[in-house]
Amino acid sequence: MGERQPAVLVLTCSYDPTADIVLRILAGRGVPVVRADPGAELHQGAALTARYGADGRRGSMTTATRTLDLDRVRSVWYRRPSPWAAPPGMAGQDADFARAQAQWGAGGILAALPGAHYVNHPWRIRAAEHKPAQLDAALTAGFAVPDTIVTTDPDQARAFCAQQPGGAVYKPLWNSPYVDEDGRPLQAWVAEVDPREIGDAVAACPHLFQAKVAKGFDVRLTAVGQELFAVRIDSPDLDWRRRQDLMTCTPIAVPTTVRCSVARYLAHFRLVYGAFDFAVDTTGRWYFLEANAAGQWAFFPSGTTEAIARAIADQLEKGHAA
Repeated sequence: MGERQPAVLVLTCSYDPTADIVLRILAGRGVPVVRADPGAELHQGAALTARYGADGRRGSMTTATRTLDLDRVRSVWYRRPSPWAAPPGMAGQDADFARAQAQWGAGGILAALPGAHYVNHPWRIRAAEHKPAQLDAALTAGFAVPDTIVTTDPDQARAFCAQQPGGAVYKPLWNSPYVDEDGRPLQAWVAEVDPREIGDAVAACPHLFQAKVAKGFDVRLTAVGQELFAVRIDSPDLDWRRRQDLMTCTPIAVPTTVRCSVARYLAHFRLVYGAFDFAVDTTGRWYFLEANAAGQWAFFPSGTTEAIARAIADQLEKGHAA
């Protein structure tokens, strides 16, 4: 690369305006940065190599514009890279084989850079993505958690929802790709559930049902290391993500009890970054809903967005000294 300083490696897709905010800050500080999307670029002329032996380990990544010495990476920002893919035109078992080899080979190299500070490590992200694991960790961390059931038993689901005095909601356990008959993408939003509408199709796969919180508003809290940034979200919808043009965001203070629980939660999954969603009821109690180890934050008011970007840039610039 030619830079004397160790570089920051940013792994994200080609169009990521959120990453651009942080990259501009790092550029202003004179921090060398390499941005790459290996899932796509390895089939567009990029190359990745790692060697292991008696002389130790060394490796390199070559992109369209530069070559990166993998032993001189101070930090890795695992933002939103494209999924591992097969070469264009490859199909069937050959494509399945190529995708798996890319995930376990290239993905394994990039997840094992010596001395690099990960924000967040991809394996930590994956471990923290499972909602049952999130709920268990949230209880251990001391968060208030709405009564929840994950089940494949229709009778259990109906009984649980009927027992909730304030009603119940359904949430997907994962945002799986789904399209309608015309190929248009569909989104499963959080929705209220009438126990009488729960059919035997629940047995087809696990379903998550949760007591509905009588909320006054929502909160999205972004944690970067020990720094916390929270905004109150007011929306006419049960799921504020559905019509974000109708919501308003206002910075809000974080209660000490929540602050302590966030620290314990991050430590549980060994995360540096986390985007937490809370429902705050009419008494002011914060209920943990979920946490995203790679959640968005650039839709916040400009002052909060800029503060989060600086905090992430600080983590990446300092590396393991952060």
